[in-house]
Order: sequence, then C-alpha cells, then structure tokens
Amino acid sequence: MTSSSSQETNNPAPLPEEDPKPPKQGFFESTLEELKLVVWPTRQQLFSESIAVILMVSLSAASIAGVSRFYGWAASQIFR
Repeated sequence: MTSSSSQETNNPAPLPEEDPKPPKQGFFESTLEELKLVVWPTRQQLFSESIAVILMVSLSAASIAGVSRFYGWAASQIFR
C-alpha cells in the first residue's frame, strides 16, 4: 500500500497565457464584470439592516461604557 503523497509529482503550475490588454484595462473590465454579478439589496433591506447595525453598535457601546464606569467606580472605592 503506497500513500497518495508518494504518487504526487512536484510539477510547477502552468504559466498563465499572455493577455494582450494593458493591466489596468483588464482590471477595470474584470471589476465591472464582477460588479454585475453582485446581488444588490433592495431599499427596504438596506434600511432595515442599517437600523439593525446602528442599534447593535449603540447597545455594544452602551454596555462597554457601563462596564467601564462600573470598574472606574469600583476602583475609586478600593483606592480611596
């Protein structure tokens, strides 16, 4: 019984074919093609998800501020 790693060969990856387009033009064209594949949210989804993010960030900030104030108060009581 032989392991599969002994059967593998260390062949380098084939080199990509030369693209006749300038690099920037090819980049922008491929970026536009990718943007066409994006499923953009509806206005309702965008609004509701934005509200959810704002609420969660506000709740997180409030809880961190509360914990920070508590530890500040506790430290002031201990180190009087």
